[in-house]
Amino acid sequence: MVEPGLATGAALAAMRDAVRPGITTLELDAIAEDAIRSRGGAPNFMLEPGYRHTICANVNEHVVHAIPTGRPLEPGDIVALDAGAVVDGWHGDAAFTAVLPDPARPDRTTAIEKLGDVTEQAMWRGIARLATASHLGEVGEAVSAYVRANSDFGVLEDYIGHGIGRSMHEDPPVFNVPVHRRGPEVKPGLVVAIEPIISAGGIDTVVEDDDWTVTIADGSMSAQWEHSVAVHRDGIWVLTAEDGGASGLAPLGITPVPIP
Repeated sequence: MVEPGLATGAALAAMRDAVRPGITTLELDAIAEDAIRSRGGAPNFMLEPGYRHTICANVNEHVVHAIPTGRPLEPGDIVALDAGAVVDGWHGDAAFTAVLPDPARPDRTTAIEKLGDVTEQAMWRGIARLATASHLGEVGEAVSAYVRANSDFGVLEDYIGHGIGRSMHEDPPVFNVPVHRRGPEVKPGLVVAIEPIISAGGIDTVVEDDDWTVTIADGSMSAQWEHSVAVHRDGIWVLTAEDGGASGLAPLGITPVPIP
């Protein structure tokens, strides 16, 4: 699963370099598709029945599954960009959140930067816990604990992480909050997408008329970060990060180990 992970990571890196006020999410979609195909992969979101794009582009209160549009991004927007690749029948899936600062609205900029930062760090806490966990349910405990200790944000419960392999979405579910069951044992061969999705307000959602875009019901801003992570005999490796997750995990005392 290394190659689809790297192709997915390349798509995110290309979008991260390009995202700015004035660009449209349709343009970012094309950039992501080109990055995936240039590495010999194909966009796996296009395998979902009825979906024709490489990315989901969730702007402001749009939380997941938002279809790219021709609306130019503006200062003060927060946008979560989610992409995946398939190579030789194996899948990768990852997302990041970008903040477009607005000098005219410093309070809004500060608020959305905190939302993005808390979500990203919650993801890394979940990944770090996976490195030492006995059961998968510990990941959600770590994600939720970090969010609640550092903000009053809401952790979405209806949209969660997942197993990934021959399909983009597989068992087991990866919750972002504590649940009553411990989940499967964490052991070599487990590959999961850890995917906290955080709201600045409530966690209730509605599905828009396009039957794809999910919106926070109270109009709050949202953020999403995601990586696909493999557990192997020698440790963990973040498949969708070029450095295997080293830069994100080092401050948490975890060293990812390349897959033998």
